[in-house]
Amino acid sequence: MVYIRAKKVKSDQYLYLVKSVWDSKKSTSKQEIIKYLGKASEVVKEDIPIDYRNDAKVLSVLASYNPEDIKKREDVAKKSKQQLYKKLTEGNIQDCIKIYEEHIKIFSSSNFFDKILKPTMHRIGDEWSKGKMSIATEHVASNIAQTLVKIIMDQVSAKGNKKKVLICVPLGEEHHLGCDVLETYLSIKGFKIFNMGTSIPTESILSFIDNNKPDVVLVSITLEDNLSAGQRLVKKIKDHVDIPVLVGGYALQAKKIPKFAGQLIPDCGLEEVPKILRKV
Repeated sequence: MVYIRAKKVKSDQYLYLVKSVWDSKKSTSKQEIIKYLGKASEVVKEDIPIDYRNDAKVLSVLASYNPEDIKKREDVAKKSKQQLYKKLTEGNIQDCIKIYEEHIKIFSSSNFFDKILKPTMHRIGDEWSKGKMSIATEHVASNIAQTLVKIIMDQVSAKGNKKKVLICVPLGEEHHLGCDVLETYLSIKGFKIFNMGTSIPTESILSFIDNNKPDVVLVSITLEDNLSAGQRLVKKIKDHVDIPVLVGGYALQAKKIPKFAGQLIPDCGLEEVPKILRKV
């Protein structure tokens, strides 16, 4: 049985898609989370995994949290993704900024990064890998996306005195849009971010840690081919200094993940990352 569970944090409701699983040892059923959906006021039908997207009970509960504007929000989210794809591939940064500004009038900035920018960039990468998009167009879109994230970052002033987080990638990893998105969102949440999202020698990363004393290191890995390099980087960091190391990124969706000396971050929404950082 699949259903939606709500969890209240302060004045906001957060939704999870869960299922009942029979525990034969205890002769009782238990809840198992299928997916964290996000803030109730922002969840739309497309956030439901495709296998459960047309479940009448699930849709009924989802609609109960937003009976008046769920269709409007679904249309806005769909339109934002379509427009962003078009403007990114055209290289139109000004229109990309306008799409972001219009989107956050209804949704949060984390929703834009998680539900609009992230799947749009995955679509662009997938079309390029399948030969449906030229490498020139892919480069233009990636560069515009990185510029967009930086512009949003410039609009944000960090508040508070929270943990210092170093974001880095293993040697050979050239994809750093995820690092830029994390930098922007975590800065919005008040964290002090050192974004070393460019592939550099491990010794340079260790030296930076010694000089700047971050509270936690977050290693981002996008390509599956770089998992081994990431594994080596995490081990060297842990051998060098006693510091929490988190590992995340698109590559962790691979079928076979090697063992890491650090803590793996599951495929979760951006809103979950600050919670994870506060616990380590």
